[in-house]
Amino acid sequence: MSAPAHIAVIDVGKTNVKLALVDADELTEIAVETRPNTVLPGPPYPHFDLEGHWAFILDHLSQFHKSHGIDVISVTTHGASAVLLDEAGMLAMPMLDYEHDLSATATSYDTLRPSFDLTGSPRLPGGLNLGAQLYWLRETQPDAWARIAHIVTYPQYWGHRLTGVYATDVTSLGCHTDLWCPMAGGVSPLVETLGLSETLGTPRKSSDILGTLTPEVAARTGLPIGTPVLCGIHDSNASLYPHLLARTGAFSVASTGTWVVAMAVGGETPRLDPARDTLINVNALGQPVPSARFMGGREYDLIRAGGEVHPTLADRTDVLDQWLMLLPAIEPGSGPFPRRAGGWTEEPSSDGTRMLALSWYLALMTDTCLRLISARGPTIIEGPFAHNPDYVEMLSHLRPDGVVVAGSSTGTSIGAALLAGGKSRLSAGEVIACEIDPALEAYAARWAAFVDKSIPRE
Repeated sequence: MSAPAHIAVIDVGKTNVKLALVDADELTEIAVETRPNTVLPGPPYPHFDLEGHWAFILDHLSQFHKSHGIDVISVTTHGASAVLLDEAGMLAMPMLDYEHDLSATATSYDTLRPSFDLTGSPRLPGGLNLGAQLYWLRETQPDAWARIAHIVTYPQYWGHRLTGVYATDVTSLGCHTDLWCPMAGGVSPLVETLGLSETLGTPRKSSDILGTLTPEVAARTGLPIGTPVLCGIHDSNASLYPHLLARTGAFSVASTGTWVVAMAVGGETPRLDPARDTLINVNALGQPVPSARFMGGREYDLIRAGGEVHPTLADRTDVLDQWLMLLPAIEPGSGPFPRRAGGWTEEPSSDGTRMLALSWYLALMTDTCLRLISARGPTIIEGPFAHNPDYVEMLSHLRPDGVVVAGSSTGTSIGAALLAGGKSRLSAGEVIACEIDPALEAYAARWAAFVDKSIPRE
């Protein structure tokens, strides 16, 4: 494949679906379109609007090609998801929302799933373990299950729609699915246990060329039929990828969005605690990556309730004087405190104090995740929280090697675009290492005393 000029990226997050056109030389998004990723209520169960997304993707691929030209297509999506197809490549059943309650089959599934030591995959609520989704569908939807001929992970579903090729990728299989063994680099025994050996798509590297456009897609969009489509990547690993290409030594990335995912690269191998939502991810190079996460973006939206207030110095004084704190867990069932009931130490006196304490809470939770995975070196902040100065300030006080606010040549779309073979233009970035503020130190220590006496602070 010759060096592309423009890369179209299908970027499907849990909250929004985005199509971005990335300039390969500048590594910038030159056109972006979005739509909500609305969950349809059923029947037969909550599922995603795949056909609505497909129409959106085709429409804007056509528009982007007319206005700028498209040389290659890449895909990145949220994890914990797969699509089940029949012999003709059509949906055998709707794509299940991973937040659906699967408790009816949870106990029996737990007797089948491999150990954490083998998969690096903790037992998570709902359908966050893809294996649990597949088991639930097999047990509750037997007629539809009998029609399954192909199972593809989510990035490769869009690749299949574009090319007709069936596959999975290592980053999606290595994302707490119970289906992959990160250290061995192959599928887990659960694949055979569930009878999926013949139906699960072949695992591929994210940067592999999956295929070229089908005649139908080429005719619908106006793109050349030979346009290559890359295999695709799990979204948190897309955020990590530019840094893998550009950095040496130990570092960590805090990828922020609906989920805040902390990933440690080049540090010591920690002993992970599966009860605290730590796990092993698999990066685009096929390497195991100690990780931890919580639903920070979801919690941010719940607590701020639409507010956009910028805290003042007076708000800061009030928060510190009152020891106003938000305690975990706001979104229960996941994160480092999954069984703890969270909330305010007292009701905030203003929108400004609410926003400041919320931002500090998110930084403290991020730091907890980083400590759980023994992260070393600077922490790069990716995504929306990188633009929150109160979050950045608190996290920089908590991380002994400082933090770096990611520049424009990062993020899920840029990481997915780099799979086409471009060079990361990331510089080391300016490490933010604040002078010690005794008031923030005391605040962080008091928060830790409330919620987490088991992990010593550094």
